[in-house]
Amino acid sequence: MSDLTPESATRSADEHEVDHPLFAACYDFLPEPEALEAERGYLARNLSGCALELGCGTGDMFPFVVDGTAGDLEYHAIEPDPNMRKRAAEAAREAGLAVDLRDARAESLPYPDDSFDVVLAGVVFCTVQDPDAALEEVARVLKPGGEFRFLEHVGADGWRGSGQRLLDPVWKRVAGGCHLTRDTVTRFVDHEALAVEEIDRLDDGVFPATPIVRGTLRRRQDGVLG
Repeated sequence: MSDLTPESATRSADEHEVDHPLFAACYDFLPEPEALEAERGYLARNLSGCALELGCGTGDMFPFVVDGTAGDLEYHAIEPDPNMRKRAAEAAREAGLAVDLRDARAESLPYPDDSFDVVLAGVVFCTVQDPDAALEEVARVLKPGGEFRFLEHVGADGWRGSGQRLLDPVWKRVAGGCHLTRDTVTRFVDHEALAVEEIDRLDDGVFPATPIVRGTLRRRQDGVLG
């Protein structure tokens, strides 16, 4: 694989460490909602070129990436939790996927500007510590015209939203830092460097991690960041 590490890429000593050994040990035994699992193929469709997966967890996306590859693919992934990352490396071997797997956070990606044709985020922005900084990094590392594909659960309306706000403090502790109430999609569509290709709301998720929203945004080529 090509060297995509900038000389200045270092992790700040005061960064919040991500280490959830109990959650990582249980993660693969927790059933993923069928609606969410079915949509992973959306993220991995027709992949080619240079792609980056944010927060790959235990490697749930890897079999879908293998199935969705449509040409020469150079695949990179980051995962800051060492417990998850170890399991992801095993999953990559089992799936037969060559992946450059790194210890990094979405808020400080260790890659130069304009590195990737595609960036994937599958249920990631609910857990990152600073989602605005992470989105800036996505826009920075995408090539002009490159795609940002996402699948996220977001804050709900009505009684579901009230329930999410009630559960959120406990949920964050037991679910590896996951937030139930983030308005992730508004953050995405309001970013000046990203143009909306498509966004779909899927209401068949399982409470409290519902609704699910999937979409594709494209890095603008009008010089906003380039």
